[in-house]
Amino acid sequence: MSFSGRSRTLVGALLAVALLSTPGFAAVIQADPSDYKSKIDDLQPGDTLQLAPGTYVRMTLRNVNGTAQNRIVIEGPADGSAIIEGESCCNTVQFYSCSFLTVRNLTVDSLGISGIDGFNAKGGISHDITLENNLVRGVGGGQQTVGISTKDAAWNWVIRGNTILEAGTGIYLGNSDGTDPFINGLIENNLIVDTIGYNMQIKHQNAYDLPQAPQGPNRTIIRNNTFIKDDRPSSNGNRPNLLVGPFPQSGQGSSDMYEVYGNFFYNNPRESLFQASGRVAIHDNVFVDAPGGTAIYLTDHNGPLDIAYVYNNTIYGGGRGIRFNNAAREDHEVVGNLIFSPTGISGNYSNSRDNLIDDVENAGLYVQNPSLVLGQMDFYPRNGQGQGTDLAYPASFRQHADYNLDFNGNSKGGFRFRGAYAGEGQNPGWQLDRGIKGSSGGSGEPPAPPTGLSAE
Repeated sequence: MSFSGRSRTLVGALLAVALLSTPGFAAVIQADPSDYKSKIDDLQPGDTLQLAPGTYVRMTLRNVNGTAQNRIVIEGPADGSAIIEGESCCNTVQFYSCSFLTVRNLTVDSLGISGIDGFNAKGGISHDITLENNLVRGVGGGQQTVGISTKDAAWNWVIRGNTILEAGTGIYLGNSDGTDPFINGLIENNLIVDTIGYNMQIKHQNAYDLPQAPQGPNRTIIRNNTFIKDDRPSSNGNRPNLLVGPFPQSGQGSSDMYEVYGNFFYNNPRESLFQASGRVAIHDNVFVDAPGGTAIYLTDHNGPLDIAYVYNNTIYGGGRGIRFNNAAREDHEVVGNLIFSPTGISGNYSNSRDNLIDDVENAGLYVQNPSLVLGQMDFYPRNGQGQGTDLAYPASFRQHADYNLDFNGNSKGGFRFRGAYAGEGQNPGWQLDRGIKGSSGGSGEPPAPPTGLSAE
């Protein structure tokens, strides 16, 4: 059978329609400010919506659901020229009951309107959401205005490579009363600077029963982020750069952990750089300048401190290095930290070994350029310094993601170095500065996401 040119055109068109209507077919859809809302409503699993440069007014994502095999992607140009602006009525990008969805390369601007978050999820569970390489600004209208916020149960979120500028609160996950748990997340390579309150907080969790959520034990990983506060007063109370709260004491979630590593914490004039309760592993971070508080503050807060493993961190300046305000109920170890502070380790602890502690004034004997100046500070060990016998990690440490990698993502080798860096001489890694943490390790890439998370 032969077809005329017109017949072949008709057959091709019908075939295209059939493919577009086939489940799992991945369509690339172009949109601009005039039509993007209607195109969002029509997205199917596997679709990618590409936004043209321009200014868009709010983005509401209601029941936008991909699948584990076919995520939906909404993306702007890599230069951030698709700008989503806020309105006084509603959060700037709002998720309602979405899943298997990636949003990337957007500039989200809430225009300084008080109470209007940048990204917000509420009104139904949103899970398997990836927020990647977005710029969030204009969210400093008040301390309760948030760059990225979840206000319903959420799990398998990946928050990666975002920049959040001068927010009231940078990232706030969970609800203030302990409802709406944030479960099994990955927060990595973000830059959060000059917030009024927290750079980031994950709230405590009441007992919950969510059969559809990952059953665990789960781990929320916070790695390779830059957390910087400025000296502005906090009108609703001083806040740490990062705070993580406890998990439920029984049932689902009670065996979950936070793993916090490879992060750079800088400056908090009136509070601690990091406060933790619950079950937490803290390793290979760099903490600089907490004159009004403690670098690592471990305490009961909305629930008990259960487990605290603190190893291979570098701490410089501030009133205190590591403080256990309360004893850990189940287990704790403080191993191999390099601390330059008037008070190194204090409080209710008993299991501490192989830490190197000295005065701030003597830090230059051990590291390349101890300083409080961004772009100049360098806490990489001098030749022959900051090391000793093998730290002999316990089995509990060896369960943690990347326990064997230093702040730069390089191998710790024989585990003989104290502090966040495993090396001596010239620092081969990222310069501590006001920026997204650079590539880690010899591979030029950050460590891979942990298993069990849905990250595109």
